[in-house]
Amino acid sequence: MSTATYELLAASSHALNVTMAFVGGLVIAGALIWAVRMGMRVMEREPERPHADEHGKLPPTGAVHEEREMREPDEVPLITDGSPRLMPYELHHSGSRRGQDQIRRRWLPGSSGSFGGGGPGHV
Repeated sequence: MSTATYELLAASSHALNVTMAFVGGLVIAGALIWAVRMGMRVMEREPERPHADEHGKLPPTGAVHEEREMREPDEVPLITDGSPRLMPYELHHSGSRRGQDQIRRRWLPGSSGSFGGGGPGHV
């Protein structure tokens, strides 16, 4: 093969690459246009958004405030006297109860990184 043949092959390969990139771009653009139109059709089928007068109102007493309390686990009693074991429906609904100590624990500089994290603690 001569140099002219190599140049002809390289030119045709370059033209093929450019054509394939252009066709790929058209396919992607077409897919995006189809997705936008499909989304617009879906939005047209949805019910209208509520107007300002249809929204909820604050109660006359004002906004509801957050309540914080310290909780502690509710231990399951152990049966040692031979009576039948407790069934799940005999336990109360919550796995924790309001703690006696309502003072929030704070991190102290120089102590371990977390409560019960296994660090050396305050040294």
